[in-house]
Amino acid sequence: MYRGKPLCKTYLGTLNEMLDDFYEASVAVATLSADPQEKAQAEVTENGWKFPVGYDLSVAQMRELGLYVSNPHSPQETDRPFAEPALFVINPGGSVQIVDISNTPFSRPDLNPLLKGIRFVRSKDYPIRGRD
Repeated sequence: MYRGKPLCKTYLGTLNEMLDDFYEASVAVATLSADPQEKAQAEVTENGWKFPVGYDLSVAQMRELGLYVSNPHSPQETDRPFAEPALFVINPGGSVQIVDISNTPFSRPDLNPLLKGIRFVRSKDYPIRGRD
């Protein structure tokens, strides 16, 4: 999830730089935003992101995903409710293998150890944890 602010752009810039590494590990990458299509596309163009960016995520969809939803503090921040950062890794069987949901923009998983973890999970057929 992203909303186009400096922390998001930095994080997604790192993701963009690591994209080939994720692809080599057979990981498809996509991001989602509550932004309308025009704004999301402008962000892709401005930042040169090479991964797909979804848009128009509704508050109902955010809540269905279990995300923290915030309202903007000012019009300069954004003009609509937005999701705080979240990351989902879906395994080849279609189940959520890894989830990281934050209630603040300052907490996001480091992408290097995440990629190492994904490689480990896949190489060892590591089970999904934390179900109970």
